[in-house]
Amino acid sequence: MSRIGKLPIKITDNVQVKVEKTTVIVTGPKGSLSQFVDPKINIKVENGVISVENKGAKSANALHGLYRSLINNMVIGVTSGWSKTLELTGVGYKAQVNGRELVLALGFSHPVKFVSPEGITFTV
Repeated sequence: MSRIGKLPIKITDNVQVKVEKTTVIVTGPKGSLSQFVDPKINIKVENGVISVENKGAKSANALHGLYRSLINNMVIGVTSGWSKTLELTGVGYKAQVNGRELVLALGFSHPVKFVSPEGITFTV
């Protein structure tokens, strides 16, 4: 049995979790996410805690920890969202935001430009 799969997932007050036959739907202040769950895995929501259980199939042992991690990431995603930090170290490296575009000066002969997709914001 998976060590990660045994860990319970705590649900905060502003998150709702709904389990349908093979789908888990997590809704929070930042949106709603859904995930298909293999029928060999059982998902229980009780007393503000989500628990993931293997129904006894050997082939589900590999999926036990996976689905627990996916559901935990969904809960984190709808509450606080995700962020990625890029640290520029050195002389001459520079980053700036122009509207929805991130402009990086990384030592090339030209600036490197990234346009942010819908729902993603850049801060410098």
